[in-house]
Amino acid sequence: MPRCVITFVLCACVLSGFSQNDSIHDQVHVLDTVVVSRLRSHRSLQSTTPLHTLGHNDLQRMGVSTMADALHRIPGITLRDYGGAGGMKTVSVRGFGTQHTGVSYDGILLNNSQNGEIDLSHYSLDNLGSLSLLVGDNDQLFIPARNASVPSLLLLETRSMLFDDAAPHVTSQLRVGSFGYVGPFVRYEQKLSSRMALSALGEYVYAENDYPFTLRNVSVVTRERRTNSRMNTGHAELNASWLPVSHHELKAKVYYYDNRQQLPGIVRYYTNESDETLHTQNFFAQAQYVVTSLPKWSFKWLGKFNWSSSNYRNGNYPDGVVDGHYWQREAYTSACVLYAPSRQWAFDYSVDYIFNNLNSSRLYDVKPYRQALLQTLSATYRQQRFKVLARLLGSLYFNGARKGDGSDDMRRLSPSVSLSYQLLHQPAMYLRASYKNIFRVPTFNENYFYHYGSKDLKPELTDQLNIGLTFLHDQSPWRIEASLDGYLNHVKDKIVAVPYNMFVWSNINVGKVRILGLDAMLRAACQLVPQHVLRYTGSYGFQRAANRTLKTSPYYNNQIAYMPLHSGSMSLAYENPWVNLTVHASGVSSNWSNNEHHDQSKIGGYMEWGVMAARTFKVWRHSLAVRADVKNIFNRQYEIVAGYPMPGIQYQITMNYQF
Repeated sequence: MPRCVITFVLCACVLSGFSQNDSIHDQVHVLDTVVVSRLRSHRSLQSTTPLHTLGHNDLQRMGVSTMADALHRIPGITLRDYGGAGGMKTVSVRGFGTQHTGVSYDGILLNNSQNGEIDLSHYSLDNLGSLSLLVGDNDQLFIPARNASVPSLLLLETRSMLFDDAAPHVTSQLRVGSFGYVGPFVRYEQKLSSRMALSALGEYVYAENDYPFTLRNVSVVTRERRTNSRMNTGHAELNASWLPVSHHELKAKVYYYDNRQQLPGIVRYYTNESDETLHTQNFFAQAQYVVTSLPKWSFKWLGKFNWSSSNYRNGNYPDGVVDGHYWQREAYTSACVLYAPSRQWAFDYSVDYIFNNLNSSRLYDVKPYRQALLQTLSATYRQQRFKVLARLLGSLYFNGARKGDGSDDMRRLSPSVSLSYQLLHQPAMYLRASYKNIFRVPTFNENYFYHYGSKDLKPELTDQLNIGLTFLHDQSPWRIEASLDGYLNHVKDKIVAVPYNMFVWSNINVGKVRILGLDAMLRAACQLVPQHVLRYTGSYGFQRAANRTLKTSPYYNNQIAYMPLHSGSMSLAYENPWVNLTVHASGVSSNWSNNEHHDQSKIGGYMEWGVMAARTFKVWRHSLAVRADVKNIFNRQYEIVAGYPMPGIQYQITMNYQF
């Protein structure tokens, strides 16, 4: 393994001889980073609804190395993780469930019409410029209608051009770690002209994921190791931006992902044999064109085609081999028109059309399809201290099936309103409040999956109320940012997914759920002396998600499955000229793996600690960044999903060279 690291870095150093370096690039880039970071802070501060943003540098300072690490640092998020580098990772926000959380990749939503879940382990942090969580509808007016159709939105924004000159530039990286983890990453970018830029990237991850764990059966304690857990993942991406004329911009992206992995399955007593595999492929091409050349008017067009395939195989099924191959496609287009007659008023109309279909190799496949027409009419009003946004979403869903009957068509009007008022100027303090009503149509699995689906399943209806405060104190040597939000959510006919295994879920309709919660975030930075900075980031979430369906039921007021009451995270970083150091922790309280709260269904809480050390060197006039991470330093064994133990103590070493 060390030989691989040395070879990779030496190759990167040799390749750097073919590129030209801008001697003032480092200074310009640092200035841009500071400016962008301040703009993000002010946007979160003034947002009419909760908005938590972590930039690329924030993630580095906080000791974050994986998408799961990053998601643990944002309040309000509940992560469902099957463990290891290849384990499926999905999120729910404020008790609404995974299917209610939209995930946007460079401005256009990702989609999984089969089960509604976006596996975030497919997306790497290495190419991300920022990761944001938006709850409700804030004062962003110029957005597609689909972005307003979810209660919360996770925004993944890839890194923009890192260099300003016309020379080609390459970022090469290698990450190695415990349990056979190897992950090379390469990014190429170049400004072809003053109006056109191009970037391409590729990454590969291999991991055995054969980490040890302790198995307890009453008085018998054995030391086991995860088996059938290997993964091979590749990801490639091509991005282009073009400015045909002034105030016109076209951005395009082509994306491909391929993952072949073994599924270790649930931990059982006496035997842990598993012969499950999953092959996942995803391709999409997307583009957006923005025109801002006309006085008071702006136009935006977005388009996307998505294709994905998943092939699940279980060789240990009692009645023989189970092999299910699923294909889904999506065609999507959106048009937005923004009209701003004055500095105070602005109006937006957006219309989206979506077509989805699904077919499989299963004998009982009905080949469902769905067409959706979404429209929003939005208005915002701003004064010096006050701003308010109102939006009305109209949704039409037309369902059908090529073999058999489709589920019922659905339609609804969904209003939302949010506002913000500045209480203090220095230090800055804002009061915000919001309300949003939305509904979610059942997924194809929920409607049609053999033995599990039901065409009569009702859609989920949700209401969310939020009131909060944001605070900013920025006076040397201190910079302090804080937010505190309380919320009350109601869900009617909630659909809860309970895992049967890593790929198949059973779905039940709970009825009514009430979620009462609190989210808090604190960031503080102190300049001790020149070149020495201490940074602290902490988050806390309280979430009481109670079953309120039937008062006479013995399960009335029970906490919903996989919803911990408390969650939190912290990181403390010391930046200096020698070695940057970070200590971090994240954890949750105990929760339940089902809604009945049986004795054996309780999942214990945990707190995982880690440390990170990083330093940047100059090698042949270019930057070589070396980073070492140790995770779960106290070797705490815990589970997030029942029967799927998480890894114990583990290390990672990352080397990144830019030229």
